[in-house]
Amino acid sequence: MDLLVVGATGTLGRQVARRALDEGNQVRCLVRDPRKATFLKEWGAELVQGDLCVPESLPPALEGMDAIIDAASARASDSLGFKKVDWEGKVALIQAAKAASVERFIFFSILEAEDYPDVPLMEIKRCTELFLAESGLNYTILRPCGFMQGLIGQYAIPILDEQVVWVTGESPPVAYMDTIDIAKFAVRALEVPETQHRTFPVVGHSAWTGEEIINLCEQLSGKEAKISRLPLGFLRLMRRVTRFFEWTQNASERLSFAEVLASGKPLDASMEEVYEVFGLDPQETTTVEAYLQEYFDRIMKKLKEIEYEKDKNKKDKKKTPFKSQS
Repeated sequence: MDLLVVGATGTLGRQVARRALDEGNQVRCLVRDPRKATFLKEWGAELVQGDLCVPESLPPALEGMDAIIDAASARASDSLGFKKVDWEGKVALIQAAKAASVERFIFFSILEAEDYPDVPLMEIKRCTELFLAESGLNYTILRPCGFMQGLIGQYAIPILDEQVVWVTGESPPVAYMDTIDIAKFAVRALEVPETQHRTFPVVGHSAWTGEEIINLCEQLSGKEAKISRLPLGFLRLMRRVTRFFEWTQNASERLSFAEVLASGKPLDASMEEVYEVFGLDPQETTTVEAYLQEYFDRIMKKLKEIEYEKDKNKKDKKKTPFKSQS
């Protein structure tokens, strides 16, 4: 299948591209800067320069494509906000796909987006779902809620570095899933007719609170976390303040997720029917325990190797070389 992957340089998108290539698809990746996507080319993907926010760049990228997997989203470092990328850009992509007669469109939304109309990205995802469903395209919507990859920067690294781990006063459980596993569902959807015109949750085996993740990291690393708690009221105040300044709009949009935390509602869903429809084995899906165990095993081994080299160098420096006697 000739497949266009949008957002292929991102945490999830690169796993989608990798999986699609491994399964023998001809993969084309829409990228803003080809220099930052050379790894995709090395994997065997075709790169085409384009931008969701530049609608005229989309038709050439879609030429000859059978399907699209859209894993793009505005990043924290982007100057553009969610509305520009995740709404206007996605509308342009869906319209371009319709004009190009693309056969399948796989879209990544967010679990329970309809429950949070005051959170900009959640509301934008909900509206995009509706727009896609009404477009006439043969779509599948996948709704993850948290990537395991994010646990490394948020919890594992600060604990290893003996830095502060920031948590909110409320920490609803989140059913994290490895992006490698999420990618399996996206690529598999292209092959299973029963996934057409349907929406599915794509979440991990169980939901974890921030405190539970911290406890697990402490056990695996042998280090005690330094925890600092941020009151939700403070996050809400910061959101109101940042909304007044144009250059902080992106920050304000991200701070709005305080409303998700304040709900206390677990981000989780039953996956029994999903695995059955997609024909995937839940036993092959990585657990949080296994993911963090593998990470800490690798890191702790590396740290021991570094310490060994340091000790060896110190001992070598202490040795007194024999002087030759004349």
